[in-house]
Amino acid sequence: MIKRPDDEAGLRQRAEAALRKRTTLTPAGLDALSPEEMRLALHELNVHQIELEMQNEELRDSQIALDAARARYFDLYDLAPVGYCSLSVAGLILEANLTLSSLLGLGRSELVTQPFSRFILKKDADHFYQHRKMLIETGEPQTCELQMVTHDGRSFWASVSSAVAQEVDGTPWLRFMLSDISERKKIEAALREQTEFFHLIAENVGDFIAVLDPEGRRLYNNPSYRSFFGDTNELLGTDSFAEIHPDDQERVRRVFGETVNTGQGRPLEYRLVLKDGSVHEMESHGNVIRDEEGRVERVVVVSHDVTERKQTEFLVRQMAYQDTLTKLPNRRLLDDRLSQSIAASTRSGCYGALMFLDLDNFKSLNDVSGHAVGDSLLIEAAERLKRCVREMDTVARIGGDEFVVMLSELDVDRDASVSEARVVAEKIRAALSEPYLLSIQHKGESVSTVEHRCTVSIGVALYIGHDLTQSDILKWADRAMYQAKEAGRNVIRFYE
Repeated sequence: MIKRPDDEAGLRQRAEAALRKRTTLTPAGLDALSPEEMRLALHELNVHQIELEMQNEELRDSQIALDAARARYFDLYDLAPVGYCSLSVAGLILEANLTLSSLLGLGRSELVTQPFSRFILKKDADHFYQHRKMLIETGEPQTCELQMVTHDGRSFWASVSSAVAQEVDGTPWLRFMLSDISERKKIEAALREQTEFFHLIAENVGDFIAVLDPEGRRLYNNPSYRSFFGDTNELLGTDSFAEIHPDDQERVRRVFGETVNTGQGRPLEYRLVLKDGSVHEMESHGNVIRDEEGRVERVVVVSHDVTERKQTEFLVRQMAYQDTLTKLPNRRLLDDRLSQSIAASTRSGCYGALMFLDLDNFKSLNDVSGHAVGDSLLIEAAERLKRCVREMDTVARIGGDEFVVMLSELDVDRDASVSEARVVAEKIRAALSEPYLLSIQHKGESVSTVEHRCTVSIGVALYIGHDLTQSDILKWADRAMYQAKEAGRNVIRFYE
């Protein structure tokens, strides 16, 4: 600050007054001073003058430092790459730097007294309210991400950090810092869009990563192995083949050795047996790491547990080829086996037989006792049928109370084949005619047992040769079954 002349005169008067108080001398008393006292007084005045000059020099240095600090403040605050602003507790802008002014598209003077919420998209307004509320209530620094909007309506993403400050008089105010993260958000959005595209690739990334030496000893196992072995540190130096199912060990060792020798890995499936006895289906693929001289130094094996997938595939196959109620083959599997049987009869010259079975008066049981009881009868009938045939034969349920029994490789003689088929059909008829003890439970009542008798009508068709179709044979057996129905039920008829 530059002193005016009147300031200097006033300073001189104050200094003289202070000197008089300090020396307790009046103007008249100064004349009474001795030369030595005058010399000492002059010396003291000179010292004070030098002190004042030194103080003035310090003030000038302080002013220079203050000016430099203000310049740095301008660089750090106004020209910072992030937006700074001060808000009142009510959320009004008190001060803003140039970066914030540029971000919001409004001059700094125009920003002052504007509500900060004006520059937030409506969908994020509540989010900002909760952020400011938490900041004021806790006094702890807060961070959040908001979608902002400029004065001209352009939106952008901002990362917001805030803290509470106080004026000298204790009045609180809020300090906000904003960073434009629009580019980062665009990248994140692009990555999200690509997630589905890279899904197939991600499926081939193993869940388990192991690094082995050329002998198959473990050098590293990633944390995924904890679900199998617990502490992975205990695996260090152990044999990686030890937990492989005994039936798979030789094959896995051979493939591992080929990988080490050729440097080329290939997919491998095997079973892993854990200490608790559980068996896991694994898929693995190995690749080698070579040293500077090209020798195989490490083998990296990437694996993932496909047990659940294998179980699902098994269930899907069951659903595709098995009747869900009786667990017998369904029509699709029957067609496949019948096709194989026709081909086999062509090669061997032996007849095969197909029986079409229909339970008599089954509908009345469903109507009187309910479908649950009817289902119990069908399950029991399926078990009886399986006990009546050879392991090589097929028993299938093709719908409702209709069953099919296929007998393969009977005899090269037709009459002998008819005789064999008749014996099996009669055995089935007798077995299915035995009484059924079925459990019944109505809502709110105890379980009771009812005895039910059921007969069966059986149609039989013999076949041989490759010039037949599955459809033809099924139609013949079906016609013979209806002939059995027309003959009074509980009888066996052969298609002629």
